[in-house]
Amino acid sequence: MKLKILFITTCIIIIAFAVMFSVEIELAIRPKEIDLADRISDEELQGLLPETGRDILRFGFDLRGSPKEDARQYLPFLKYMEKATGYLFELQFITEDGRIVDDLGKGRVHFAAVGAGTYIEAHERYGVIPVARGVNSQGRAEYQSVIFVPHDSPIREIEDIRGKRFAFGSITSTQGHIIPRIALAEHNIGLNDLFFYEFTGTHRKCANAVLAGRFDAGAMQDTMGKEMAAAGLIRIIYTSKYYPSSGIAAAKDISPLVLEKVKQALIGFQPNGRDREGLYNWEKTEMPNGFIEAGINDYEDLRDWALKLGILSGTEKGHKG
Repeated sequence: MKLKILFITTCIIIIAFAVMFSVEIELAIRPKEIDLADRISDEELQGLLPETGRDILRFGFDLRGSPKEDARQYLPFLKYMEKATGYLFELQFITEDGRIVDDLGKGRVHFAAVGAGTYIEAHERYGVIPVARGVNSQGRAEYQSVIFVPHDSPIREIEDIRGKRFAFGSITSTQGHIIPRIALAEHNIGLNDLFFYEFTGTHRKCANAVLAGRFDAGAMQDTMGKEMAAAGLIRIIYTSKYYPSSGIAAAKDISPLVLEKVKQALIGFQPNGRDREGLYNWEKTEMPNGFIEAGINDYEDLRDWALKLGILSGTEKGHKG
C-alpha cells in the first residue's frame, strides 16, 4: 500500500512539472502582440535594413555625349551625393531599346538627370517630380538651343532651312528637338516644309551626321555648339531664347524624406568650390555651377509649346519629302 501511494505521488509531481514546463515553453514561443497603430519613422525603418543593401538609390540620365563620357561625369558627382545624403547611389544605364522617361516613371530609377523636355513628358505620363535645375556658366538656370550648319555651308539664316535636310537630337531632348521646333515654327517652318528630318539620338550624333554631309543643318545644346563653332567645325545660324535648363527629376513615389535630403544636397552642391575635387569635366555639363530648386510652374511655356506642336504624343519618327 505504501509503495502504491508513493508511486501515485511521484506521478502527480511529474505531471505537475510537465504542465509547468509546457506553460513556460508556450509563453516563450507565443508571438508578441503588435499594436498596428504604433508606426516607426522613415529613419528608424531605414536603420532596420541590412547594411549591405540599405538606401540604394538608382540614378539615370539623358544621354548627352556618349554613355562612357556621361558616366565619367556622373560617377564622381554621385560620390558627392552619397557623402551629402548618407544614401548609396548606383548609376543606372537604360536598356538599348529603353527610354529614361519610362525608367523614371515606372520606378526603375529613383532620380535622373534629364532635360526639360524629358521631364515634361515624364510628368505628363507618370507624375514625375521636378527637384532641381542646373545653373549654367553665366549663373542662369536656363539654356538655349543653336541651329548650325557646316562651316562652309551656303545656308545663312534659319529661313534658308525650308526644303533642306534637318537633323534633330533625341526626340525627348529640349535643346535637340523641342526648342528647335519652336524656333522653326516661329519662322513658319513645319516638319512638312523640310525635305527630310531625323532624330539622331544625341547632340554629338546630330553634329556628326551634319558634318558627314547626311544633313544640311541640325540643332544641339548651346554649350557644345559654341565649343564646336569656336573650333571652326560648324557655323551657328540661329540661337534661341532662354528656356528652363536640364536638372534632376524624381520618381513619383519617392519618400518625402529621401526627396528632401536629395534636394538639399543638390542645392548645396559647390562644383567650383568645396566639392570640386574629384569631379570630371563638370564644367562641360549643363549644370556647371550647381543647382537651384525646381518647380512645376517653371515648365509651363515649354509644356504649352510641346502640346501645340504635338511633341508629347511621341508619334514622330521621321519624314522624307
